[in-house]
Amino acid sequence: MSIIESLHFLLRIVSKNDTILPIKCNDFIRGVVMEKRYEKILEYVKRQKQVSITEITEYLAHSGFEKCSKFTVLRELEKLLSENKVVKVGKARATVYEPALDIDEYFAKEQDERVIKDAFNFDIWKELADIFNARELNDIAIINEQYRKNREKLTPALLKKELERLTIELSWKSSKIEGNTYSLLDTEKLIKEQKEAAGKKHGEALMILNHKKALDFIFAETEYFEELTIVKLQELHSLLMDGLVANSGMRTGRVGITGTNYRPLDVPLQIKEAVLKLIEVINGCKNPFEKAFIAVLMISYIQPFEDGNKRTGRILGNALLLAGNYCPLSYRSVDETEYKKAIVLFYEQNNFAYFKRLFTEQFKEAVSKYF
Repeated sequence: MSIIESLHFLLRIVSKNDTILPIKCNDFIRGVVMEKRYEKILEYVKRQKQVSITEITEYLAHSGFEKCSKFTVLRELEKLLSENKVVKVGKARATVYEPALDIDEYFAKEQDERVIKDAFNFDIWKELADIFNARELNDIAIINEQYRKNREKLTPALLKKELERLTIELSWKSSKIEGNTYSLLDTEKLIKEQKEAAGKKHGEALMILNHKKALDFIFAETEYFEELTIVKLQELHSLLMDGLVANSGMRTGRVGITGTNYRPLDVPLQIKEAVLKLIEVINGCKNPFEKAFIAVLMISYIQPFEDGNKRTGRILGNALLLAGNYCPLSYRSVDETEYKKAIVLFYEQNNFAYFKRLFTEQFKEAVSKYF
């Protein structure tokens, strides 16, 4: 007897006194079956480590879910993907599903104990196709429509105020991710009154003020980033690093990253080629949200500059969002440690699932908090 047949049998016994309506019985059965199917799929993926849709469908058929179609399995897998419990690997017929990494378990190991991809992956570009499925992008577009409607209602004075608020909060959080010790109130005073906080290094104030300069630029020139070039990328980096580094051009030597044994490219020609390939990928991508995600993640991965790579990635991501009439992010509520973990996980495993979740959450929050 299958799981569904067993449930119907039990419900017929319970329903003899007519206290449970047939429609409620069917809803109950449907809910229980979906939950059991979901649990079975997750359990199977975890046990097998890597499985295809066909293998999952066959497994379910032998586990009491005889009428479960591949379409139903795909729908359950989409749910597991959105919850970051499984990851999809490969394309088309070669697609398989693997259990998602346990973040806490992964980072419980010291960096020298983790088995990682320690060098730049030249095939990484294949992983950047279809990061977000059609449903996810549609959900984001629906949320973004609220941003567009809200922004259209603002007077010029109110819009200026909202942009100032986002500038303060992004300048503070982006700098804090990089170790800056300014508080949000210190940052507000610095940006509004040009007054540095007592006991803080001048470099910290410069970092924040440079964020403001870069943000003022992308807010004023939204159409400028509809098509990305290497010159535009370097312009953003120069604004962010003004007075902080002597060389704002492309990196010519090796660079190490605290907290990971991942080693970015160190040959200047290869660095430039990687940046040009990234620009090609971004310009070839139609969705602004996807463009921004790729930019933020890959500028960090390539590390094209001596310093300020993550900052440049975050500001470039917002420039691409604004160019596509999408809401910019402030990252205000993101936990700095979790943000760094998500980036390191991509460095070491080329796994973007955790960063995808954080990025999406921050976008949704930006739409609800600004404009």
